[in-house]
Amino acid sequence: MQRAVHPVPNKADTMSDDLKAYNIFDLRQIAIKRVPKGFFEFVDRGTEDEVSLRNNREVFDRIRFRTRTFVDVSKRTQETTIFGVKHKMPMVIAPTGVAGLLWHEGEIALAKAARAAGIPFTLATGSITAMERVADEAGGELWFQLYLWPDRALSHELVNRAKAAGYKTLVVTVDGVSSGNREYNLRNGFTIPFSFSLRNSWDMAKHPRWLFGVIGRYLMTTGMPTYANYPAAARAKMTRGPVGRSSLRTDSIKWDDLDALRKIWPGKLIVKGILDPQDAKTAVEHGADGIDVSNHGGRNLDGIVSPIEVLPEIVDAVGGKTTIFMDSGIRRGSDVVKALALGANAVMVGRSTLYGVAAGGEAGAARALQIYRDEIHRNMALLGCNTIADISPQCLLFADKHELRAPKERPQLRVVEGKAAES
Repeated sequence: MQRAVHPVPNKADTMSDDLKAYNIFDLRQIAIKRVPKGFFEFVDRGTEDEVSLRNNREVFDRIRFRTRTFVDVSKRTQETTIFGVKHKMPMVIAPTGVAGLLWHEGEIALAKAARAAGIPFTLATGSITAMERVADEAGGELWFQLYLWPDRALSHELVNRAKAAGYKTLVVTVDGVSSGNREYNLRNGFTIPFSFSLRNSWDMAKHPRWLFGVIGRYLMTTGMPTYANYPAAARAKMTRGPVGRSSLRTDSIKWDDLDALRKIWPGKLIVKGILDPQDAKTAVEHGADGIDVSNHGGRNLDGIVSPIEVLPEIVDAVGGKTTIFMDSGIRRGSDVVKALALGANAVMVGRSTLYGVAAGGEAGAARALQIYRDEIHRNMALLGCNTIADISPQCLLFADKHELRAPKERPQLRVVEGKAAES
């Protein structure tokens, strides 16, 4: 179903002159100042002792670049084909359910920024803005992320809604069978459905621009924010608690569930949260068109391996048979390039664009994507790469060869009658 797009520019969303952000970390600092602590920490932090959160970043430092010179790179391009569709960058905005609490209808702002940048946007199950409104008002290449609930019929109802709204790709997150132990949410009183306490009320009062521009606008229009995409029956089963713990989850996911989704979903299907080569193989056997190598940004299991540490093994296991994405820990264009060199076809970014939308709505998210575009462009020039296909393991050197290795070869996907085949 093709929906009409009615972009309505918001003056506040398009003013970026005050965003003195030269990298993603600058956007993070702006976000710290603009949103209450509870909301920022939900975005920024990990779980328990945050060992995984730190390792997700530190592992990139152990990967070095090797450059080639005397290469004409004046016509280099980041154009990338994902599922047969050409995109301007090898990136996807990952599903993040809190965007609408950082900026009024932040999901629409993110989707508009993605559309302008020529990349896909993934709407989360737990988003604040309804999927139909995002499709109507933002458009672009829209994907939908799904959590499986104990009542599978409710999950399938969401899938059918996404199909009717024109979403092209279904992203099934499988690493959330239990909520992460995010103790800071308890301390900050950050809950969904949202409730006021003395602590979070004071926190919000210290951020009046956010208080009136986000929560105030919701109260005057649609009421207190909640999970807009949950069916009525699912909302009735929600409990008031820290974000993550209040949402519905099931710990009984089986491969049969993927088979059932494959039967009702006609578009592309990605399994998100894979870290084991055998799981990747099995997912492909059960109809997955894509694998997202992810540890949920270090937000669920502390001490878990970083995605980029196991990416080469998964590339060796399924590369060429499916499209491979990677997320978690990416903050620089150089991180994107390293993931591509190790076999990812594209990367997903979540926190980076959330920092952007918290800092300045659509303009902030656009700034985050422009930063990545500029950094990738510069890295490709210095590495002597004209196309994404030129970025290979030969561009890298590992500081500790016992811990990190390159895949045997960087796979290339070719498409035969709509299906990926090994070349």
